[in-house]
Amino acid sequence: MAFSKETMMSSDSTSPSRRRFLKLSLAVAPAAAAAGCGNGDRGTAAADDYRPAFFDAAEWTFLRAALARLIPADARGPGALEAGVPEYIDRQMATPWAHGQLWYMRGPFQPEAAATLGYQLRLAPREIYRLGIAEADAACRDRHGKPFAELAPAQQDAVLGQLEQGAIVFGALPSKAFFALLLGNAREGFFCDPQHGGNRGLAGWKLIGFPGARADFMDWVERDVAYPLPPVSIHGQRG
Repeated sequence: MAFSKETMMSSDSTSPSRRRFLKLSLAVAPAAAAAGCGNGDRGTAAADDYRPAFFDAAEWTFLRAALARLIPADARGPGALEAGVPEYIDRQMATPWAHGQLWYMRGPFQPEAAATLGYQLRLAPREIYRLGIAEADAACRDRHGKPFAELAPAQQDAVLGQLEQGAIVFGALPSKAFFALLLGNAREGFFCDPQHGGNRGLAGWKLIGFPGARADFMDWVERDVAYPLPPVSIHGQRG
């Protein structure tokens, strides 16, 4: 498997890598559930009916194919596609965050600077997606003669692993930055409150046993048993 085991979720239901992903993501779930960074309260379409507002057809095809490998459906439950993660990411592209309006975006930029110095690219998230998808597909065509979405699953895993490691060199931005944004948004979309477009059917919360926005579950905090009630979204949807 090409990915580091800390980030990859395997489609093999016997693999512990999906559990590792979920363990790493447990800290994300409460924050994503309580706030998210969505663009308002809108109803969500069925996974196959949603039409993207930001991504064009080729970008949308890439995004769906990549997310299907990062969080695949398996015996434990739905994956990114079934949970609406592509819709979540597309809707984020209309937010101030995606336009780079929530942090300092003027130079000087130091791409090799320590992480403690903050974001160091000239590109807003919208631009990272647009340029990163184009460069990833171009690299796949150059190496394999096909865009990413048309590669075999094992080849897709290998390409994503190379992006994670920075082994594929992009001209417009570091490939590692593109992969990090994609993976981070995949996690957010899988565990956010459904009002933001992802976590359809509360799939992410049910998978990890997160109670969601229930008014009170403190009686169960110190009990050494699984919480017995299904999760509840901010607007009262029940898992």
